[in-house]
Amino acid sequence: MAWVAILMFVVACGVLLLGYPVAFTLAGVALWFALLGIGIGAFEAVQLLDVASRVYGTMSNATLMAVPLFVFMGVMLERSRLAEQLLQTMGALFGRVRGGLLASVVVVGALLAASTGIVGATVVAMGLISMPTLLSRGVAPPLASGAICASGTLGQIIPPSIVLVLLGDVLSSAYQQAQLRAGIWSVETVSVGDLFAGALVPGVILVVVYVIYVLFASRHTAAAGDGAREPMPSMATVGVALLPPVALIVLVLGAILGGYATATEAAGIGAGGSVLLAALRGRLDGRELLATARQTVAVTTMVFMILVGASMFAMTFNAYGGDLLIQRTLTELPGGPVAALICVMVLMFLLGFVLDFIEIVFVVVPIVAVPLLMMGLDPVWLGVLMAMNLQTSFLTPPFGFALFYLRGVAPPEVRTLDIYRGVVPFIGIQLVILLLVALVPVLATWLPGVL
Repeated sequence: MAWVAILMFVVACGVLLLGYPVAFTLAGVALWFALLGIGIGAFEAVQLLDVASRVYGTMSNATLMAVPLFVFMGVMLERSRLAEQLLQTMGALFGRVRGGLLASVVVVGALLAASTGIVGATVVAMGLISMPTLLSRGVAPPLASGAICASGTLGQIIPPSIVLVLLGDVLSSAYQQAQLRAGIWSVETVSVGDLFAGALVPGVILVVVYVIYVLFASRHTAAAGDGAREPMPSMATVGVALLPPVALIVLVLGAILGGYATATEAAGIGAGGSVLLAALRGRLDGRELLATARQTVAVTTMVFMILVGASMFAMTFNAYGGDLLIQRTLTELPGGPVAALICVMVLMFLLGFVLDFIEIVFVVVPIVAVPLLMMGLDPVWLGVLMAMNLQTSFLTPPFGFALFYLRGVAPPEVRTLDIYRGVVPFIGIQLVILLLVALVPVLATWLPGVL
């Protein structure tokens, strides 16, 4: 019945491409194929009762409690206009250097990534604030668009990241299953904190390479944002703009990496810290709190509904032997673990053109992670590679979310084609750094090992 599992996956992808909501598509396809299985004798009706326990397990998962807290932190910081002050200050500080304004966009994107972790908020904020200034100083629309979109996606790899939280939960379960299937009953675990530590060095490398690229590209354009007219900001101004987000980043990551708090507990610290920063900036009132809470509930509900739908999908897919088919296919590939890893990375990259990262995390990763981990691959290294791969899904046309976010706020003179052209070099940079981490695993495993 493995062919039914393949058909099920193809049908789900096809329905998603038609534009139907992800959560209901996954749950609906799972239910229809479960009914089909009952009809042909390949699925027991009593197995549908597992759905309730799966939903309860999802809702009571302590690790996933970090998701709404990190989302709240990001939304609160975005609404407190932290991005606006950072960009204005950094732009004035480095705007006189040729390409300095573009470099400031990348640096601020990295800081916002580490403090908010929400791609949409970062891209929209920087698009509204920096795009008009970049264009007025002669920066080519493709270069400006690429820098804004790429720096906005850094929130997917630089911790604390929603992607890493979700990946950590999925990989933890897959790692335990892989050990049990291998006959190891005293199982080890991989935590979200391990992934945070593993992604830190590759994330910093990516930021540095981005900055080098925009500075280099600026030297080969007619105008690149030099000749800023703003006065040089004082050290006090720089400190007021820079210290709050840096302090929050150090507090949240330090608590996790130092072993003082779990990811969920640190997320609570971050959420409280974001409220404090908003209050100190005079941006906190009942209306802002209500708007932040509503946006947090909307994002969190979307994530958890997709997770429930993906859980139902995985249950039905595995009942048809889909997981065993994938495992057998990957283990029998000529070239062993290396070929299997390349195959999975290419698959995830191609799916990123048409699917959202949440869909890939909840649908694809649970299927492919177990056989890869059974081959002896390091779970932290694998998680970082997957996170970097998923980061490109925000940039790859035609459905990259960062492209949509920027298109919605970009001036009319910036064409959609300019945005597409602008992100291509940054996609190439991401793939090069992904290959570097794949060839040098210590970049992802050194810091978790030290901690």
